[in-house]
Amino acid sequence: MRAITVHDPDTGVQGLTLTELPYPHAAENDVVVRVHAAGFTRGELDWPSTWADRAGRARTPSVPGHELSGVVEQLGYGTTGLTVGQHVFGMADWARDGSLAEYTAVEARNLAPLPADVDHVVAAALPISGLTAWQGLFDHGRLTAGQTVVIHGAAGSVGSVAVQLACEAGVRVIATGRAADRHTALGLGAHVFLDLESERLEAVGEVDLVLDVIGGTVLDRSTALVRAGGTLVTIAAPPTVRPADGRAVFFVVEPDRARLADLVRRVREGRLKPAVGEVRPLEDVPEAFAPGRGRHGRTIVRVVQEGPTEGDAR
Repeated sequence: MRAITVHDPDTGVQGLTLTELPYPHAAENDVVVRVHAAGFTRGELDWPSTWADRAGRARTPSVPGHELSGVVEQLGYGTTGLTVGQHVFGMADWARDGSLAEYTAVEARNLAPLPADVDHVVAAALPISGLTAWQGLFDHGRLTAGQTVVIHGAAGSVGSVAVQLACEAGVRVIATGRAADRHTALGLGAHVFLDLESERLEAVGEVDLVLDVIGGTVLDRSTALVRAGGTLVTIAAPPTVRPADGRAVFFVVEPDRARLADLVRRVREGRLKPAVGEVRPLEDVPEAFAPGRGRHGRTIVRVVQEGPTEGDAR
């Protein structure tokens, strides 16, 4: 099969190459998915799990990508809940070869059924962004109707989903980003937009929750925004400065089949729209993820074209 691989952590995205690899093995409780569309995050090339398995053993070449949508091709021993030919989407395992390949082996529990009327490209943009936004806002942030949240990077893949989910929950949303992001963030439903390059973050005042995807000085300065009993949630790095009278949470997104089903139902009903930008074929991955690209929505890799001969179990 064809796959995108990386061999050296020092090469970054310049080290992404199209390679021929053996068909993957389906372990116990696995499925092998024929990947139709996949998502990739540049930052994952810096994650230890990209270069070592769960036992700490080096694994190269490594296939990156942790979001996928496709069709179940094979079931591993003991796998239940999914069937061959079924359309699915979800997250590839962190410490195993990922989704930038024609086939990938995934733990069945990390996948959810994909409805017939949701395109694979849209589905591939949803798992990490959608689950990160939900878990940050509601599981870790404990956000409820009537509260106020600051969402940093509100026009990005995670931030844009978070804005939509928070607005639907009856929360007042203060979105931040660059000046060019103002129209996008307000169009998603944000009540206020703050330009981090020209406006004072401290002018926001106190809020119940800050959801951060940026880190650095933005994360440090955000601690002052958290009112007593509030929460600062970040996916960028463990906070070095904490709110004086509140909580600070750093987390890594976790797979959740039930929540994926809920999120894709929102997509079907028109209540949620993932930020999809460029759609490129597998052979274009090295160019598609070169520095400076991907500012306008999430770049998705379409691995195969959909056709009438594909499995029709849903």
